[in-house]
Amino acid sequence: MSESPSLKVSTFRRGVHPDEYKNLTCHLPSQDLSLPGEVYIPLQQHIGAPCEPLVQKGDLVKTGQKIADSPAFVSSPIHASITGVVAAVTSFPHPLGSKLPMIHIKAEGEEQWELLSVPESWESAAPENLQKLVREAGIVGLGGAAFPTHVKMSPPSDKPVDHFILNGCECEPFLTCDHRSMLEDTDRILTGMAIMMKMMRIDQGIIGIESNKADAIAIMEARIEALNLKFKVQPLKVKYPQGAEKMLIDAALGRKVPAGGLPMDVGVVVNNIATALAVYEAVVDGKPLIQRMLTVTGDAIENPGNIITRIGTPFQACVDACGGLKDDTSQVFMGGPMMGLVQYDLQVPTLKATSGIVCMQSTHLKNARHYPCIQCGTCVDVCPMNLVPTRLSRLAETGKYEDCKEWGVFNCIECGSCAFVCPSSIPLVQWIRVGKVKSNEQQQKLKAQA
Repeated sequence: MSESPSLKVSTFRRGVHPDEYKNLTCHLPSQDLSLPGEVYIPLQQHIGAPCEPLVQKGDLVKTGQKIADSPAFVSSPIHASITGVVAAVTSFPHPLGSKLPMIHIKAEGEEQWELLSVPESWESAAPENLQKLVREAGIVGLGGAAFPTHVKMSPPSDKPVDHFILNGCECEPFLTCDHRSMLEDTDRILTGMAIMMKMMRIDQGIIGIESNKADAIAIMEARIEALNLKFKVQPLKVKYPQGAEKMLIDAALGRKVPAGGLPMDVGVVVNNIATALAVYEAVVDGKPLIQRMLTVTGDAIENPGNIITRIGTPFQACVDACGGLKDDTSQVFMGGPMMGLVQYDLQVPTLKATSGIVCMQSTHLKNARHYPCIQCGTCVDVCPMNLVPTRLSRLAETGKYEDCKEWGVFNCIECGSCAFVCPSSIPLVQWIRVGKVKSNEQQQKLKAQA
C-alpha cells in the first residue's frame, strides 16, 4: 500500500517508517472462523482489577453469558464465547508468557445466546445507562491497551472533554483488520462512534486514518455525508507510531499531552475502530464482547488473511485456518512486530486485545546478537516522546533505577522505534521495561517504609 499523494496529511514529530507488508492482507475480505471446539478465556484481559469466576467446573454456559466479573470500577467483565460446559477453572499458558487463571469451556450442543438488555433507541437513552451497558458488555480498548471503555467514557468533572478521536491509523506494518473493518462495517463503526460521543455529551468528532488507506478515507467521508453526521476525517502521514494516542492527538489537533498525563488532560478521548464496532454491537444488538477480527499474516503463514474469531480461541486454530505455518518459521508474534509479544506456545488463547498473529521467517528478523552502543544518537532522533532511550537502557541495565525515573522512564510508550533503528541491535525497550518495573518496586518500598 502506498501513501496517497493527493491527500493533505498531518503528523507528529519524529517516529520511524518501517517497511510495510499490509499488501499481504489489506485486499482480503474478512472470513468467519468456524466455531472452536474449545476456548480458554483468561480472567484478566484488561487494565485494572482481574475478574473472579462466576462459574465452576461442570456448569453449562451460553454464548454471551457473563462468567467472570469484579466489583472494581477499573475492570471489565468476561463472557462465554461459545455454548458448552466449563471443563476447568485453573491456570493455562497465556500470551504474556506465563500461566494465568482461565475458564476452559468445551463446546456442547447447539449454540444458544444470552443477550444484553438494550434500549429501544440509543439516541433517547441516558448517557449513564449507555455507560452501564458498555460496562456490562465487557468492552475494552481493542487497539492493544485494553483499557475498560466505560472508564474512558466517564471522565472526571474537573477534566472537561471537547473532542473525540476515533483511531483508524493501524500503523503496525503488518496489520489490516481495522482497515478491513472500516471498509466492511462503515455504518456500524460510525454509529458506535456516535454512541460513545453521546455518553460523553460531546459533538466534536475526528476520525484519524493514515493516508495509505485512501479507500477507507473515501468510504468514511461518503458515509458521514450520507448519514448527515458532523464528524471529520483527518488523513495522517504514514509513520510509526502514528496510532499512539499522544501522537494522534498531536497530529489531529496540535495538542500535546503533558509528560505523565492522559488525553483527557487536553480535553480529548481516543478510541479504536474495533472498539466503536463493539460498542455498536452491544448497544444495538445486545451482544457482549465475545469475538473480534484479527489479522493472521507474515511470510511464514501459508495463506494470510483477516479472520473473525471468538475470544479464547487457541492461536493454533487461527493459524491452521490460514493454511498453517511454513517449515522455516522463526517467530510468532501476538500483535505486530513493533510492539507485539513473541509467543512460545500456539495453544495460548486469543484475547480481547489480540489484533493480529504475525508469523515470521528469519529473513525479516533482526540479528539476535547485540553490540555496544556507538553513541550515534539515532534512537534519540526518532523517539516520539523526546526521551534518551540509550541512557534509559544503560541506567536500567546497571541498576540505577532512581535515575531511570529522573530521566523519564515512565513517559516511554514502548513503541519500539528506538530498537528498530539501533545499529547495535540493543534491546532498548526490554531494558526500559525493566527500568519501569524496578523503579516502581523501589517507589513502593519507600512508601511502605514511610
